Amino acid sequence: MSATGVARSAENLVYLRTPVAIRERAGQVLKYVEDGRSPWWSVDAGGLEAAVQATLAVTRRRFPNPAAIPFHSRWRHFEAGGHDRWAELAPRLAGLPKDEIARRMMDLAVVSVLLDAGAGPAWSWREPETGETYARSEGLGVASFHMFANGAFSRDAKGDPLRVDAERLAALTPMDIAMGFQVKAHNPLTGLEGRAGLLRKLGGVGLDRPGALFDVIARDGGTVKAAAILAAVLDRLSPIWPSPMGDVWPHPVVGLVPFHKLSQWLSYSLVEPIESAGLKVADLDALTGLPEYRNGGLLVDAGALRPKQSRLLSDVFKPGDEAIVEWRALTVALLDQVGAHVRLHLGMDATQLPLVKVLEAGTWFAGRVLAAERRPGGGPPIAVESDGTVF
Repeated sequence: MSATGVARSAENLVYLRTPVAIRERAGQVLKYVEDGRSPWWSVDAGGLEAAVQATLAVTRRRFPNPAAIPFHSRWRHFEAGGHDRWAELAPRLAGLPKDEIARRMMDLAVVSVLLDAGAGPAWSWREPETGETYARSEGLGVASFHMFANGAFSRDAKGDPLRVDAERLAALTPMDIAMGFQVKAHNPLTGLEGRAGLLRKLGGVGLDRPGALFDVIARDGGTVKAAAILAAVLDRLSPIWPSPMGDVWPHPVVGLVPFHKLSQWLSYSLVEPIESAGLKVADLDALTGLPEYRNGGLLVDAGALRPKQSRLLSDVFKPGDEAIVEWRALTVALLDQVGAHVRLHLGMDATQLPLVKVLEAGTWFAGRVLAAERRPGGGPPIAVESDGTVF
């Protein structure tokens, strides 16, 4: 490739790593579909209103006071079953400076998010202390929390367990993850190899610990923009992804379509650790909705997205398939519309109810509710192969 070509590719990658690019390319896919050009999907305005109403119903049930809606982040899964597990763990960190506690919170959030990609319908995790059993995202969150609490990611599991160290991550095996996640023949976990592989790669990105991201993000102090969090995540963690571009996929008409789903989920999950150190995170709505199967499933099950081919609901697809790239892009574009409608109904603005709170209130749970009503086991309407790195 010529020097000009290399420079153009680098410039294009910089653009594709921005939330602006995610929204712009998603909008182009939406227009393509609305123009009737897609062989896979059509958009239905009545179905979009049904998705809004489903979201509102869940929101009002879960949060009678909408001002109390928290962020959609990994920290909600650590609270599964009504147990504030971090608060129970915090006394073990007493005496540490606020910045160091924030680093340890980020240590936990990073490894837990990277372990959070579709558990599959057959897996669950039993918490020894409570005897409670959790599945799917809550199960993955609680299981990874306990691995962290037990020193599974620390280079000094007995002396200083509540941290994550690169040298330990680099040595993690699928068996380590299987043991921590109670994986057995009768309790299989989808994408086990992919999850372990991600954490090993995380150990080799040049950070002595994931919590070192705090020093990258907070180096100027004061206020941190949400887009800067995503930029730091994508810049420092990009070597872990199977593709050099990360969660970016080609579309035959639009071109490259970026999503950065796990990176945005991680960025949302770093807000609370950053703010715990006394900093403020601003412009949260710069980030986008998360194009994963609960949000995307809500739009399909509510009728906002209508499959043009019946095999969309029966075949198994790969993340890079045209139909899936369109589904995810449409999810990003339409979540913005759902968020705007939800705010209108609740009499709130984007400052009071940013998209990250609509997701939590919200679209993710509404997707789960509709899935449970429509399919045994509550799986997504579209089946996508997962290696533990995308969905």
